[in-house]
Amino acid sequence: MDKHLFRALAQFWNPAYSCFTFRGVDLVPTVEEYMALLCCSKIQVDKAYSRAVNIPTFLKKLMNITGMSEQWVVARIKHKGDSKCILWKNLKDLILAHPNTKKKVDVFALSVYGLVVFPKALSHVDEAITDLFDRLDKRVTPVPTILAETFRSLNECRRAGEGRFIGCVQLLLAWFYSHFWKVDRVSYWVFSENYSPLKEIVVIPRRDDISEEKWMEIL
Repeated sequence: MDKHLFRALAQFWNPAYSCFTFRGVDLVPTVEEYMALLCCSKIQVDKAYSRAVNIPTFLKKLMNITGMSEQWVVARIKHKGDSKCILWKNLKDLILAHPNTKKKVDVFALSVYGLVVFPKALSHVDEAITDLFDRLDKRVTPVPTILAETFRSLNECRRAGEGRFIGCVQLLLAWFYSHFWKVDRVSYWVFSENYSPLKEIVVIPRRDDISEEKWMEIL
């Protein structure tokens, strides 16, 4: 992740209008753009996530996702502030040792959501993530929630003038690159069913020695 670019980019966020403003031009990530980046259009989803009223406890959800016993889960639940969470190291060890391949994949996917897509406490997966994760196979898309958390955190950082961004930085930068990168021609494979915008963005070489001040000047 280019920290200099992100810090510069965040300074162009306009909390009053919830958009980036570059030299008089407003730009904001949309649900459709994020769904395209994540290839969600290829998945049959028709519901935005909203927290249910009656949901299983964090303990029950972790037991269901990991396939581990109540004793194992209870011993690893931690408290961070006003929420419960589980340490990434515990999940990592479980991924390496779990005998069930499907559970390995589920725990790994949960970790990605908790550490990258919805990071809250460093090196921990928060309780709120398990509810969203548990509903992804029920035609629910996480994209509106990802965007809402991105906007909320950008607003807080700009209004306070400082603070830690709690959101998916990598996806926000991928969206930025998708608007500002330059190509000479478009390859036919962008029309392929297996085409992934994120994979293409990742393989494009970029300089990582541009300072925050230089990015401010460019933007």
